[in-house]
Amino acid sequence: MKIFSPLYARAMVWARHRHAPWYLGGLSFAESSFFPIPPDVMLAPMSLANPARAWFFALVTTLTSVAGGIFGYFIGAFAFDAIEPLIRDTSHWEHYLTAQEWFDSWGFWAVFVAGFSPIPYKVFTIAAGVAAMPLLPFTLASLIGRGARFFLVAGLMAWGGQRMEAVLHRYVDRLGWATVAAVAIGVLVLRG
Repeated sequence: MKIFSPLYARAMVWARHRHAPWYLGGLSFAESSFFPIPPDVMLAPMSLANPARAWFFALVTTLTSVAGGIFGYFIGAFAFDAIEPLIRDTSHWEHYLTAQEWFDSWGFWAVFVAGFSPIPYKVFTIAAGVAAMPLLPFTLASLIGRGARFFLVAGLMAWGGQRMEAVLHRYVDRLGWATVAAVAIGVLVLRG
């Protein structure tokens, strides 16, 4: 099933648009608190399309993602009762319960890992607010985790250039499904 190829094709169109940094910032903010599509789907193509601006794109992604994470934190802190039924009705409920367990065990490191990995970061931002994690460590963990991830993605794409774009386009569906499988295995391992 090819669901990642159409997303990739759309992202490449957006990557070359003059307002692309604004779209990237909006997507990054939304993904950190409520939207399901990660900003990597825009950051990578934008960095491929314009390698000279890759670091700028990574900075925009990091800062707006952390701002969205803080918004998610406040959703968890002040509005969780209103959104709990919505989360229960989706696949995010299990992620939320896992996030709560991680906060009990690892705190700062749970946010860092969620920020860097393909684990749904939004679930951890909301859970951090519910758990009343101190805002400063939450923000620092988010900055470090999200920054490391996005600067790594931007750097690799800028380094690979057009050759990387062609390879990525050819294998994007396989990579997407491999990522989904890795996340599923990671969740199973952590539960076991």
